[in-house]
Amino acid sequence: MRNILSEIIHHKREEVKQTSRVRPLPHSQPAPLKSRSLAAALRAPGIGVIAEIKRRSPSAGDISPGAYPVQIALDYERAGAAAISILTDEKYFGGNLDILRQVRQAVTIPVLRKDFIITEYQVHESADAGTDGILLITEALTRGELARLYTLAGDLGLDVLVEFHDPANLSIISDLNPHIVGVNCRDLTTMTTDLKRFESLFHELPHDAVKVAESGIKKAVDLEYVASLGYDAALVGTSLMRSGEPGAALEKMLEGVA
Repeated sequence: MRNILSEIIHHKREEVKQTSRVRPLPHSQPAPLKSRSLAAALRAPGIGVIAEIKRRSPSAGDISPGAYPVQIALDYERAGAAAISILTDEKYFGGNLDILRQVRQAVTIPVLRKDFIITEYQVHESADAGTDGILLITEALTRGELARLYTLAGDLGLDVLVEFHDPANLSIISDLNPHIVGVNCRDLTTMTTDLKRFESLFHELPHDAVKVAESGIKKAVDLEYVASLGYDAALVGTSLMRSGEPGAALEKMLEGVA
């Protein structure tokens, strides 16, 4: 059965190889600009939402190809988002780093770069673009690669959301003990989501970590469900972007949470 993650990672390795040849990146240093803490924003009382901007995805196809990211980001912030996630992968998700830069300048809440980050080059690239945090996907990296990129990101002043899909990778999460951990309830072979996975895995997560529920959250009742389990935040994207008015959709979702 097709594993979309493997396909994306294969393409990403070639993409990064080409990009690094054309645009060698100097080693970045932490800058005063990176002062917004993703972890602190997600620890605030109540369930926080990382509201995502993406134009398409492998599972959903075209979602909102003509979306204006900066306006959506401003609407998300006004609606009460704790942070904003920007899909910067172009081939599969229709994003790029320029969108992240523009959004980061427009809003005052933390911005997360969500991509398939597998090299040190991409971590430096992320810091250079001004993001507050990056996503690292456990299934996309070896144990050693994950630890190395996690440490580098921290050295550059970036928060890291460490995501995993497969319960078999819980030992990696336990050993790394990340500050922010995300449970993604999407099966990478079938691309289906199962919200019950949030409950079955919650008590296996590092006790002190900020805990984020990812994928499959479409309604206020879903957000209320993950909040009741003890998650600090949820990453919500497709359902908001498909609504036609993402900011209003987020506001309605948050109002529906008791």
